[in-house]
Amino acid sequence: MARKSIEERLAQLDAQRAALKARLSKQERANDTRRKVLLGALVLHRLENGKDEISRALPDWLRRELPGFLTRDGDKELFADLLASAPARETTDAGGAAS
Repeated sequence: MARKSIEERLAQLDAQRAALKARLSKQERANDTRRKVLLGALVLHRLENGKDEISRALPDWLRRELPGFLTRDGDKELFADLLASAPARETTDAGGAAS
């Protein structure tokens, strides 16, 4: 009889451990999301209000990096305004044809 009690306690401890691991995982995901949101807010703030050298270089850097980073069409649409304002780099003749 005592053996069953220990097995039950072990099962209960295993269930508590699993619940705690799930809570920890959820908290880690929430922290990761919050970091991303805050970092994105900083980047957007610098794009809109920044006057220093880094802020002035940020749009060009994002135009170079975002197309390779974004994989979903919906994500690309979110940044269409930023990506569309890229200066024409490959046009060399008056007709606007790429070289």
